[in-house]
Amino acid sequence: MEINRERVKEVFREYTSGYDATDEKVKLKIGHTYRVAELCEQIVRGEMQAGGGPVTAEDADLAWLLGMLHDVGRFEQLRRYHTFIDAESVEHAQLGADILFSGDAACVGDGRALPGIRDFVVADDEDALIETAVRVHSDYRIPQELPERTKILCNVLRDADKIDILRVNVETPLEEIYNTTTEALCASAVSDAVMKSFYEHHAVLRSVKQTPVDHVAGHISLVYELVYGTSLRIVKEQGYLERLLHFQSENPKTQAQFLAIRAEMERYLADRDSAAG
Repeated sequence: MEINRERVKEVFREYTSGYDATDEKVKLKIGHTYRVAELCEQIVRGEMQAGGGPVTAEDADLAWLLGMLHDVGRFEQLRRYHTFIDAESVEHAQLGADILFSGDAACVGDGRALPGIRDFVVADDEDALIETAVRVHSDYRIPQELPERTKILCNVLRDADKIDILRVNVETPLEEIYNTTTEALCASAVSDAVMKSFYEHHAVLRSVKQTPVDHVAGHISLVYELVYGTSLRIVKEQGYLERLLHFQSENPKTQAQFLAIRAEMERYLADRDSAAG
């Protein structure tokens, strides 16, 4: 499989140019796309160096492509529904896969079409893998019956996506992300259901979140879902997790909760380090 990266970037620029470039949400997703693509490649190459799995240089190229394609649906989601909240609009991953792979569904908005996969991929034997990775990248769990290589690259993409979400939660005002006020965010406490999920060491379901600060704890919990040692190393090096763990609240209960959250995450990371040898 040969990927023309410059052509991929050109197609992506052409496609996104049809959306409002002055909209901060559009800018956010464009930047997110490039970073996730870079992280995908970084994770694969890191695992290759560490001998952490059956991945190859070709997989690094394909992983990079998955990063470039994974959030194609976000732009049309925003145009149609003015939100990135899937529960209030459409599953963006499904929409993106439809835009890429479903013929007439590739026509969006003003009738423009995103060129098909084969416009920049010199081989068609990876279509099923690419479509699956795009469709399941935001699922709570990926299907366990997937072929092993597909599962590996799906997990690479999901790890990269989660890593950059941590960055977004630090560099973008939380009030904008969570559609709340500073007062509500700083006064709210983490709900019992979210604390329970956090201590169970898994990502917090959207349906469980009840308060504004639940979203902060929920995004921290994404670290529990990271599959690869390289992904954890990147998270530690970037420092965004550490900053989220030190969320500042005016609520004494929340302050105590985040002390506990920090301690639990430190224990978990130490255990992962020990397990990795």
